[in-house]
Amino acid sequence: MMEKDRFIAALLPFCDTVCEYDRSCGKLRVCKTGLAQGISDKWYSVDELRNIFRDGCAVSAEKDVWTRYLSGENLRGFFDENADNDSFRLRFRQGGQAYRQYDIRIDRVDDNTLVISGRDTQEQEQDVLTGALSRNHYERDMSAEVFRGGVALVDMDDLKLYNDVYGHSVGDKALWALAEVIRRELGSRGSLVRYGGDEFLILVPQAEEKEFAAMLETVRQRVQSAGIPGCGDELRLTVSIGCVMAQGETIAAAAHRADRLMYRAKRRKDAVVREGDEETAGGETAQSILIVDDAPLNRAILREMLGDTFQLAEAADGAECMAQLEKYGTDIALVLLDMIMPGMDGIQVLEEMQRRELLDDIPVIMITADTSADSMSHAYELGVADYIERPFDVQVVRRRVMNTVKLYARQRRLTSVLIQQARAQERSSGMMADVLARIVAYRNGEGGDHARHIRRLTELLLERLTEKTDRYRLTRPDCRRIAAAAMFHDIGKLDIPDEILNKPGKLTAEEFEIIKGHPVIGETILRSMKDYQGEPLLETAAEICRWHHERIDGKGYPDGLRGEEIPIAAQAAGLADVFDALVSRRVYKEPYPMDKAMEMIAAGECGAFDPLLVECLRELQGTLRREVYTGEENQ
Repeated sequence: MMEKDRFIAALLPFCDTVCEYDRSCGKLRVCKTGLAQGISDKWYSVDELRNIFRDGCAVSAEKDVWTRYLSGENLRGFFDENADNDSFRLRFRQGGQAYRQYDIRIDRVDDNTLVISGRDTQEQEQDVLTGALSRNHYERDMSAEVFRGGVALVDMDDLKLYNDVYGHSVGDKALWALAEVIRRELGSRGSLVRYGGDEFLILVPQAEEKEFAAMLETVRQRVQSAGIPGCGDELRLTVSIGCVMAQGETIAAAAHRADRLMYRAKRRKDAVVREGDEETAGGETAQSILIVDDAPLNRAILREMLGDTFQLAEAADGAECMAQLEKYGTDIALVLLDMIMPGMDGIQVLEEMQRRELLDDIPVIMITADTSADSMSHAYELGVADYIERPFDVQVVRRRVMNTVKLYARQRRLTSVLIQQARAQERSSGMMADVLARIVAYRNGEGGDHARHIRRLTELLLERLTEKTDRYRLTRPDCRRIAAAAMFHDIGKLDIPDEILNKPGKLTAEEFEIIKGHPVIGETILRSMKDYQGEPLLETAAEICRWHHERIDGKGYPDGLRGEEIPIAAQAAGLADVFDALVSRRVYKEPYPMDKAMEMIAAGECGAFDPLLVECLRELQGTLRREVYTGEENQ
């Protein structure tokens, strides 16, 4: 292989375009290119190839540069200059939507041959996650450009929520899905910039206002049906969009106007707001801010800065502030609070809000000219969210107010989502536990209600127990978890032969020994589920499986535990199991009346139970008749 061939072969994996120039014939052969389509593997004259590159790709704005480097005179002159190599960078618009960056290098490999290689370095201009233009590129090459056309700022609603609840990988997938929707609709008409963490900037040159608004509405609607890879139908994306028409102004100035409209859209969520749109009384309710300052001039300045975005209420002192908070509560989204006022000052207001537990729901931004460490440290200790210095800077005031309002709104939505998610998970896990427990119960001949009865009985016993003693330090969620785990108490019976499990007569000693093996079998089944080791529900279920037949006098099985050696979860589930077995029909017996069952348990006929648990069971008899065994024959 000749030296030039080895040189070209080494370039091919790394370059997008590689051309060979032969001085003897004055022609070029294209070994590889991404700049134009339909180029054959043959020798072209310099003019032919230059015209193909100029006309076949979006580089016409740089034709003078291409003409300089792709000309016979220049290429022949390269040998005369006795240079070994040269390089330069082209930057040009690609389809009107982005700058494309291309690095070109010319190498002389022998006295007769040049190799011209090019590499598309556009990825350096792109946001890695979404493929949109990066913010750095925007600031360097676009923000100061004078622009005419449509400018829109798109904010993904609740990205922080997705990150907090589902993890950052899901948040990243949501951003990618949003960018894909915008790109498909935008096509080659304009540019897409990753403007912020959850914000995208859309630029469409020379767009008509009506057409641009229609495009943004289509984006909004299509985002709703966009799927997030790996998330099924669980998440529904929405966006808030502010849009303006730029008329010969810088992109940065137009983006700033769009940003203000985007914040109006976010008050509604899932909305497009344009310049000239009126505040809609039904669908777009501005959030309320309470300005507390004894100086009328300061209140007037803040009113001028914020009045176009928020509903404003005013208080001239701390006492009036507390009266408004008492009246409107969490309808107030934010308090702007002057630090120094006559009478009840800002610190005293914070102390009173803390005492009334208002600061968790109503954020406070302090207004002060005194930013000394001591005063601000005390304010932060009391729970202030941020502070604004006087004299006021309109950009600082608006941004800090909007960020704080936005943050607290997200926190409230996060709390709501977490509660809904926890309830949904609880319902889902409860349903699956119920299904499995009922399968076991039917196989035992115990009927489908046994698992439901055990769960409710266990929960009621533990709740009543917590009212009588704090020895076990059980919370309500603990009681619910133990009750759900109790449904698995007999899962080990899945391994017991049917002829023993459902034998109508008395079991032999050998058969009873086989039955007594089910607690250990159940624990083994649950602990073999390695993917769920350490999960509280599984750990509790395993304890209940093994020890629900233990008795406090040590005469239970399989381990002969005594008293407090038996976990309270297993004690409660064991008592619930015995009571339900006594009052329910079985293949080997008729149901006992509830009063009789209670007498048998109190007398120790079913083994020794904790007297305090037995007392709880006795006190629950009325509740059990109303809630658990309503209308059953054991009443």
